[in-house]
Amino acid sequence: MRKTSLLLLGAAAGAALTLMTTQPRIVFDGSSAKAAAADAYKQLSLFGDVFERVRSDYVEKPDDGKLVESAINGMLTGLDPHSSYMDAKSFRDMQVQTRGEFGGLGIEVTMEDGVIKVVAPIDDTPAAKAGVLANDFITHIDDEPVQGLTLNQAVDKMRGPVNTKIRLKIVRKGQDKPLDLTLTRDVIRVVSVKYHSEGDDIGYIRITQFNEQATTGLKKAIADLTAQDGDKLKGFILDLRNNPGGLLDQAITVSNAFLNRGEIVSTRGRNADETQRFTARPGNDLTKGKPVVVLINGGSASASEIVAGALQDHKRATMIGTRSFGKGSVQTIIPLGNGNGALRLTTARYFTPSGRSIQAKGIVPDIEVLQDVPDELKSRADTTSEANLRGHLSAEGQEQTGSQSYVPPDAKNDKALHLAVDLIRGVQTNPAYPPKASQAAAN
Repeated sequence: MRKTSLLLLGAAAGAALTLMTTQPRIVFDGSSAKAAAADAYKQLSLFGDVFERVRSDYVEKPDDGKLVESAINGMLTGLDPHSSYMDAKSFRDMQVQTRGEFGGLGIEVTMEDGVIKVVAPIDDTPAAKAGVLANDFITHIDDEPVQGLTLNQAVDKMRGPVNTKIRLKIVRKGQDKPLDLTLTRDVIRVVSVKYHSEGDDIGYIRITQFNEQATTGLKKAIADLTAQDGDKLKGFILDLRNNPGGLLDQAITVSNAFLNRGEIVSTRGRNADETQRFTARPGNDLTKGKPVVVLINGGSASASEIVAGALQDHKRATMIGTRSFGKGSVQTIIPLGNGNGALRLTTARYFTPSGRSIQAKGIVPDIEVLQDVPDELKSRADTTSEANLRGHLSAEGQEQTGSQSYVPPDAKNDKALHLAVDLIRGVQTNPAYPPKASQAAAN
């Protein structure tokens, strides 16, 4: 019997998913297997004893379902920062968000030290319009503290009917007092791809997250920009800054839109025979070999790092910016059936075509560009990286912590963007541009 599950690559709550199948494994190893089973049953017996004692002796009658759910959450969150339990409602909400449309505020969040930390507000949503910023800490929701809530519980409180109001108390580094914001919930329609011409000779494409519309949006962007600028088009800029990730299959097909051949990414689980390799389809480079520059920063995570790693290893694009987030693990979403929700369980690490693990290290840009950060924002210019998360999977080699994630709101102050434009136009030169194809990863 095969078990259907979902593969998760996003760095933040509500990140998107893709389908895969896994075969349950049963391993027989004589006496050692029996001993391991006996030890497991002993631990389960301990859990049963504690459960019964709480049910019978706690000062107030507890809810059995909540006790079990809390125990499951504790078990999963004790593994790593990305494993967790989703109840039935959270599972349904996640499936809705995967399609790129959901109700709420439009914030990508994670949990840090018992409070909610903003990874990034989504463009043109209530959160972005109200001035919520990356690295803000949400300490209260409707005057109730978030301390003690799970990430899923906090996210659930921030969701609600369209046109209803919600109050958030935010602590921001560099601000003496907390900020009290009132937001009105709205239908969040995530436009994952935005694009325009830089002048009439460079196509600029920004992917904000890898939901189900990412590849379709990218194809439209490339086609429109090519038709609009024709023979004048000198190259493309792919902006993945502050993109927290999403669907694995979208990361693969987006990469394939710039590649004609070769491996894009591999995933490796605990057992060697679980390794999966994903390769590009021949003749699928939609840009027809035109130069590509990819912009990354400390907020580029997971699926973004798959794309950046693939294009960098194959010497198809030059990376400009700052080191990426460093989330190199894969979460499988396992539905539990009978309306019991699902597990989000870390099951594998992913590797770039050259065999690099990005976990807790990130993608290092070919050309580092640090932005000029306003004085009032310098205290929060660096994002929290995977290596900073408590309980993260260890890196293969030296771990790397925080990296700059600030992007100037006005493009005229965007140093990374300006350098990309100048390189493609030939105004500036750099040994890393264009990349030397002879040094590409083996195909």
